[in-house]
Order: sequence, then structure tokens, then C-alpha cells
Amino acid sequence: MLTLYGDYVRYRGGEIGIGSLIKLLGNFGLSEQSVRSAVSRMCRDGLLKVRRSGGRSYYSLTKEGTGLLEEGERRIFQRESGNWDGYWSVIVYFIPEKKREARDTLRQELTWMGYGPLSTATWISPRDLSKEVEALAKRLKIKEYVQIFQAKQLGFSDPKAIIARCWDLDRIHKRYANFINEYRAKLEEHRERLKNGENIEPSECFTERFKLIHEYRRLPYFDPDLPEELLPKNWLRSQASAIFYEYHNLLAEKANKYFDSVLKAY
Repeated sequence: MLTLYGDYVRYRGGEIGIGSLIKLLGNFGLSEQSVRSAVSRMCRDGLLKVRRSGGRSYYSLTKEGTGLLEEGERRIFQRESGNWDGYWSVIVYFIPEKKREARDTLRQELTWMGYGPLSTATWISPRDLSKEVEALAKRLKIKEYVQIFQAKQLGFSDPKAIIARCWDLDRIHKRYANFINEYRAKLEEHRERLKNGENIEPSECFTERFKLIHEYRRLPYFDPDLPEELLPKNWLRSQASAIFYEYHNLLAEKANKYFDSVLKAY
């Protein structure tokens, strides 16, 4: 749902009717009841709000929903750049058992931010994300249990050895490789079909572009966005990004045409 709002709805008035949602998401095998249930759940969670007019229901993102979408887009599309200054951002926490749920959420969100576990309650990142961590601890109401440090390593392991210990780079590499293998082939097939003069249906372009976005969105949540000097030489992030943008743009015109037709009709 956030993919749909992020790539389409917010550029077309910010709201969409339930009929259009059912039609669009039906392209992915979702039933009408599934779509209605998802919309109701997002309304209960404070991510969507409804406007009723002429017996129809129209849904738009709330402030919280917009914030979640923007936070995700920053993570996905605004990659960090610049050389590493040699300092580690270190998060140490001592969270009591009675706040176990908040502790589990903290660990999960530290992972999404790009931190890796040096030990059970000590997490590190070569990026200074202290402001983001402070905001997270405040939101989870555990600020008093979390400490943030900026530290320079004095010995004894090589920084790349620390990286290999805290992050499973092989697993991340395989995810990029799988994405590249699948979507490079699809991109080449699409190019060939256009070259041969085939008239590709707008609905197909919409479906393929949506799947592309949905798959690409997942990658940054597994990639800690480490500085290049700390990564293996064959790191595949840039290749995956190049394929994504080229294929995304190639599908855009007809995908938008299909979305607009459904938005108008339903």
C-alpha cells in the first residue's frame, strides 16, 4: 500500500477511492476483502484517513503515514556518501525485562538504520546516526536506558574484520545478485520487445513496475549503507541501483497511463 501511495497517489491529489484500490491491487491476486481489510487496518493504525463523498470512500495518508513513507524513501533513495572519518557510532543499552517489547523494537530498528551488533547490547555503525537513535529511544520511552558514544578504535582488529563480524555481507551480496539477475533479464526482454515494435499493455507495465519498486524497496533494509572503503571491491549496490532506475523509467509512461485510467474510472 505504501508503494502505491509513494509512487502514484501522492502525485495525483493524495487520495484514492476504494474501488480504484481494489482494481489496482487485484493485479497482484488480492481479493476485494483483502484490500478492504488492509485499508481498515491502516486506518486503525493511524496511517490512513477516509473522506466520504456521494456514497464513496476516498483514502489518503495521515501525517503519521506520510512520515513513515518519507522515512522509508530517505532510507531507500538517499544513500550516504563521503569517506569514513574513522569514528564509530556506538549504542549501548541496559533495558529491563519489563520493557522487553521496546528492547526488541529497538534492535529491529537499529538494524534498519544500519547498525550491527558488536555484542548483545552494544551496536555500532561507521555513520553518525545519533540524532535518529535519540529520536527512536524517545519514541519508545527508553531514553534513560540508552547511551550513545562516538569512539575511535585503538586496536586490535582491522575495521573490515569488525564489519564482517557485525554484518553478514555475503547474505546482502546474494540479495543484490538475485535482484540484478532477475531484473537485468526483464529489462533486456522489455527493451527487445520494444525494439521489435510490440505494443505492451499499460496494465503489464504497471504490474511490472510495481513489482520492481516493491523488490527494490527491500534491499536498503538489509544493506547497512557502509562507506565504500569498508566494503568488498565487488559490492553490487551500484549495479542494482542502475538497473532499477533504468527499468523504472522505461516502464513509467505506460504504468502511469494505466494508473490514471483506473483512478478516473473507479
